[in-house]
Amino acid sequence: MKLQKILVPLDGSALAEAALPQAMELATSTGAKLLLVRAAEAHTLPGADPTEAQIKVVNEAEEYLAQVQERLAAQGIKAVETSVWYGPAAYAIVEAARLGKADLIAMTTHGRSGLGRLILGSVAESVLRGTTTPILLIRIAEAPVQAPLGTGEARPWQGSVAGRV
Repeated sequence: MKLQKILVPLDGSALAEAALPQAMELATSTGAKLLLVRAAEAHTLPGADPTEAQIKVVNEAEEYLAQVQERLAAQGIKAVETSVWYGPAAYAIVEAARLGKADLIAMTTHGRSGLGRLILGSVAESVLRGTTTPILLIRIAEAPVQAPLGTGEARPWQGSVAGRV
């Protein structure tokens, strides 16, 4: 797979920015461009005019991405585009990847499961289900590791290459 554009969704958190080192390494080794994307969405009280709040969150998102772009430029990463999308994060990431013709989405996950994922949702899972673009999913070190559900054990099938090792 030839990488020409790597999309990195950012939300302003250290968790999201944890995908940057791997994305930068891939971009440097393949000559790919980085596309930094941030979704912005204003939440206002019912009946209130949302225009001012919408403008504010978009401006904040643009300023944040410009700062990240400057930090990357200081590290020698110059082929960087930024894009702010208005709307829910997962939808924005999927659409930005499609319209931006991204070859890879590099993003992080909390690794939540069970009730935590049910209540908070999973942007990573929604993106995975909503795109055909390959995804490099980076799990933060603090995320708990859980064995897959089910009983029994897994082993290589005898006829497989792994079974002959």
